[in-house]
Amino acid sequence: MDIERVRELHPCFGARQNRGRIHLPVCPGCNIACRFCDRAINDVDVRPGVARCVIEPEEAVDYVEKARRFCPELSVVGIAGPGDTLATDRAIETFRAIGDRFPDLLKCMSTNGLLLPEKADALIDLGLDTLTVTVNAVDPVIEARINRGILYHGKHYEGEEAAEILIRNQLAGIRKMAAAGVVIKVNTVLILEINRFHIKEVAKAVAEAGATMYNIIPLIPQAELAWCAIPTCAEIERARAEASKYIDVFRHCQRCRADAVGVPGRTECGRQVWQDRLRVRETFSHG
Repeated sequence: MDIERVRELHPCFGARQNRGRIHLPVCPGCNIACRFCDRAINDVDVRPGVARCVIEPEEAVDYVEKARRFCPELSVVGIAGPGDTLATDRAIETFRAIGDRFPDLLKCMSTNGLLLPEKADALIDLGLDTLTVTVNAVDPVIEARINRGILYHGKHYEGEEAAEILIRNQLAGIRKMAAAGVVIKVNTVLILEINRFHIKEVAKAVAEAGATMYNIIPLIPQAELAWCAIPTCAEIERARAEASKYIDVFRHCQRCRADAVGVPGRTECGRQVWQDRLRVRETFSHG
């Protein structure tokens, strides 16, 4: 993939303020248990892991066509949840249909990376353009404080054992996707009490694996990490400065919903696009 084309078309890779995206909420379940995660189905919260609904893969084409009417600047079709995109094959099925109907739109996906090594070939074959992997630590001791456990090939793992599997798969998956020419961004949730002084190690490791861009997301204190502090702007900037020694750092993240539509920071068309599927407030448990 041409990195310059990605930078021209994708808002999360530095595109100008006239490029839009749609996140298709086709993936309800997740296979890891992040301690800060509070996924929900509602029309209220503005954060990752939240959507107004979960749609079926076969509905995606119709919603993209509708989104283009409200947002002519649309240049990216993304799938970012509200669960993990590789926990099932729903994202892959969706992208196959989208690629056939909208070959001009970039295909972008976010994942926790647990199943990335084994799903990489399918993603490469369908022509995925960009991939975001959330890597919160590369030290299992630190990761175990952030992630309670994983469900991997039908078995539950917890603590450092789970963390070791997750980190190994994340880095192996990034290497495989980057080698195939997919542009990789890594997200790290900044948790002052847990991984604040681990950021440079994460940035270095993912850069060596082939990631192109790094995005530090300040923690939203909730769920099991509700006791943690909200990182200040100064603390975020210090972490970014440390990471920038190893990798290009993205500085304009909007912490988008899993059903976001429009130009980030300028227009939001989600309510119009999903108006027949609105949920005022309803939550669901972790899958």
